Amino acid sequence: MLDLYKNPALKYILFCSLYISEGLVVALTSLIIILYFTDKDISISTATLVGGIASIPWAIKFIFGPTIDFFGKYGRKFFIILGGITGTISISLLALIDPKTSIIPFTIFLFLGHSGVVLLDVTTDAWAIQSTKLTERGKVNAAMFTGLFAGTGFGGIIFAYIADYYNFEFVFITTSILIFISFVFALFVKERKIVIKRKLIKPLLIKEFSKANTQLISLLGFVFSMNFGMLRFVIPEFMTNVLSLGKTQTGILTSIYPISIVVGAIIGGTTADKYGRKIVLYITLIGLLISSGLLIIVNTWEKLAIIYAFIGLFTGASGYSAMQALTMDITNPKIGGAQYSFLASIANLGGIIVGMVSGSMVLLLGYNRYFLYTALTVGITLLILYFVKETYKHKGK
Repeated sequence: MLDLYKNPALKYILFCSLYISEGLVVALTSLIIILYFTDKDISISTATLVGGIASIPWAIKFIFGPTIDFFGKYGRKFFIILGGITGTISISLLALIDPKTSIIPFTIFLFLGHSGVVLLDVTTDAWAIQSTKLTERGKVNAAMFTGLFAGTGFGGIIFAYIADYYNFEFVFITTSILIFISFVFALFVKERKIVIKRKLIKPLLIKEFSKANTQLISLLGFVFSMNFGMLRFVIPEFMTNVLSLGKTQTGILTSIYPISIVVGAIIGGTTADKYGRKIVLYITLIGLLISSGLLIIVNTWEKLAIIYAFIGLFTGASGYSAMQALTMDITNPKIGGAQYSFLASIANLGGIIVGMVSGSMVLLLGYNRYFLYTALTVGITLLILYFVKETYKHKGK
């Protein structure tokens, strides 16, 4: 068995591979569902609603986190396997359901697919907090989100190609196979189980969330994720219906965003460990604000490619590395699964709420005003960040 403590570099490989499964379901829901529903003449408002409902498990991580802590005697690997298998089976069953005639069953199984992957995700976060040092958390978040957005980016390209040249049913089968492959590595890693007395979980959670700084960071994540949620479904729809791009073109162009996030996460994670979390967040959030606002000038795929790449770069460097490290810093390792899942649930809720209504918002506001609102969410995030206290003492202090 491979030991993370004897071979520290293995943790980056492990957590990266586990997060790939998340990227695959993000690509499936953010891109393929939009293309699939468009192909079947299902409205954008319905498509974003279904995608939002299926994504609800990401906002109820607080149920999964305490559960894996409560049953800590079974270890982390047990829940990773359980979540992975649930996701694999549920996504594969989508190939048998036509959303045009059976929208409710389709939504239910997409929801269950996300639920399985969320269980895997929450367990991975708890394992990462348990097994990493403070000075590694920026880099380990970079590794995890590299896996997530590499899965999103390359998954989007592959899935769009399969949908274009074969069919959407084959996309669902391919996704389920890749999810299964992504968690196989964990089976060969040795685990050190930590069991906490169950009666201590609730009082420790109350203690941690009574802190003003924890509450501020919760609000920070909630508002920040709105930017991602507002762009998640609308950009692929914009490419299809406004720029008139084909499935494969849309898949390739959509993948610029997650691939850029990977680059940003690596830069943001390493610099956050070296210079501190807040300074990196200030710089990258300002960049995100400007690039989000520039979406109003997009009228060709070339302009969109450039601006979308910068949005991804600044999103990765801020929200998916430095901000995650900031969140891990305030998480009590004794209740890593429970507390971090609550923080993640609050953050994800912001993106899911606006994502569900993003199609209706575009129809109401028009694209230009809608894109300006995406920039506004980043401005509010910067304001909240000013009041957040950074607990990590970087080198030189």
